Amino acid sequence: MVINVNLIFRVIGAIFFGYVGLRMGAYMAEGDSGTTAVIFWAAPPVLFTIFGVIAGPFLFLAPLRRFQQWTTQIEPIQLVLGTGGLVAGLLVAALLTPALVTLPGIGGVLAPFVVSAILGTLGVAAMINREEQLADFLSRYLPTAGKRVGRVPRQIILDTSAVIDGRMADIVQTGFIMGTLVVPRFVLDELRYIADSPDALRRNRGRRGLEILGRLQKEAPVPIEVSETDFDDARDVDGKLIRLAKSMNCSIMTNDFNLNRVAELEGVQILNVNHLANAVKAVVLPGEEMEVHVIQEGTESGQGVGFLDDGTMVVVEGGRRYLNEQLEVIVTRVLQTVAGRMIFAAPKATS
Repeated sequence: MVINVNLIFRVIGAIFFGYVGLRMGAYMAEGDSGTTAVIFWAAPPVLFTIFGVIAGPFLFLAPLRRFQQWTTQIEPIQLVLGTGGLVAGLLVAALLTPALVTLPGIGGVLAPFVVSAILGTLGVAAMINREEQLADFLSRYLPTAGKRVGRVPRQIILDTSAVIDGRMADIVQTGFIMGTLVVPRFVLDELRYIADSPDALRRNRGRRGLEILGRLQKEAPVPIEVSETDFDDARDVDGKLIRLAKSMNCSIMTNDFNLNRVAELEGVQILNVNHLANAVKAVVLPGEEMEVHVIQEGTESGQGVGFLDDGTMVVVEGGRRYLNEQLEVIVTRVLQTVAGRMIFAAPKATS
């Protein structure tokens, strides 16, 4: 049986506002008689009921959906601890109520509500702040329960560029990524759009991204989830990614330079595969010796260019005459750029 949610909230709106209209009509008809009293008794309930039928879904359903979206951002253990803290605070306030109502003046009326709100808030804050201690206690004395309700692993949102980049899958396979990989539905839609592109290069990139996701779902040591959360008012995928990362309080894995910059301004943590690749390259210091295969001419006169196994460019001064040869060189200086690391060297025989 399919439940029509809009119909339910229309009925709720009709009952609620119809009652409000009835009370208002009774108040307006007080002291009147005849036709005027009938109008006052009939018109407000009817008008308010019609208003409730029309506005019910907008007034009740939208806040309910926002509340559901907010609760999905809260970890289960935090929800349990917060509820327990609220109940404890309210119980303490209930025990204090008999003494509070005896206070003279208006304080005796308001004091129980004020104290209940304060103690309830303090109870929620105190219990949530004990999340880590509770997880440690459970993992120490109840290992099975500790695994179930302990700290939830971090979540990492995958950008389209990170999915297409095959290095991301290799990094995940090594086990260096801990937590859950989240693929938003709008990223999957973009991948499918790219895979259907008439341009052969874009089509192949999109298909490779979909193949990588399929391989990760089958072989990755970490869970893969698809997020259905979307932001229709966002202008592009980058804006949706940033808003989703903020709502989930997690990082974005990407190779997109522009997204990297915008996310930094928005306070969202970025995991850039290019930065990781540069960070794990072997450290080379001036004066060290190495071998490089000179494969092309450099931009300056007499220069030769070669590449290390990790893709680092080596510019050999005076290396032009050693084209297509394996050459021993001495590092003269190392330049770190946004695009990566560049090494300058000179042939060992002439240094």
